[in-house]
Amino acid sequence: MSRLDEPLAGIGAAAHRLRAAVVDLDGTMVDTVDDFTATLNGMLAELGARPVSREEVSGYIGKGSEHLVRTVLAARFSAEETEARFAAALDRYQAHYAEVNGRHTRLYPDVEPGLAALAQAGVKLACVTNKPHRFAVALLEKYGLARYFSVILGGDSVARKKPDPLPMLTACNALGVPPAEAVAIGDSENDALAGRAAGMTTLTVPYGYNHGKAIQTINSDGIVPTLLEAARFIANPSSGSGATLNR
Repeated sequence: MSRLDEPLAGIGAAAHRLRAAVVDLDGTMVDTVDDFTATLNGMLAELGARPVSREEVSGYIGKGSEHLVRTVLAARFSAEETEARFAAALDRYQAHYAEVNGRHTRLYPDVEPGLAALAQAGVKLACVTNKPHRFAVALLEKYGLARYFSVILGGDSVARKKPDPLPMLTACNALGVPPAEAVAIGDSENDALAGRAAGMTTLTVPYGYNHGKAIQTINSDGIVPTLLEAARFIANPSSGSGATLNR
């Protein structure tokens, strides 16, 4: 059973050798659900279909644009209609998102201080997201965060998306750090699954989306309230930071 009241001692030794952090974007650094909702509703209006709500969209985020569009269509059309409409719908979704990207978003608390603290501690940083690369870069630049990352990988940067470990392994390779010396930080099961499969330490933030499931259901090494607390723990595991065991 998950425990939220124990120190994150279980990965203390690992934290002493962590030299890189691979950070998710949507739901971890930036709250983007309203962007997704507006984009999907623009697409659905063109299809003459009923709109989505913020709550519905929150349960779908995290597996890439293709999955998001297909899931929304499947909730409104038959399987045959979904397949017939998918390619055109995805094209319209991407067109709408290019116009909306960053318009209805907000930065989560302590994101930039956390990234700055990690960089100051000498931790190499990569952003790995299932969002298309061009949209990820534009969003990071909007908030002045792109400068912290030497590697930015989107869902179209490599052949497979999270929860497959390939994006994480690719990021670690680009950073020049073995996966065993890197930590994956995200808000969903996809991040933890990808990180674990890659051989990384995994930390989870308690906000974000996680497909509508409780954060305690994620099999990660621990929960960190913010990226700043993650940075404090990584830099000094015995500091008594806000990190807690999640096992």
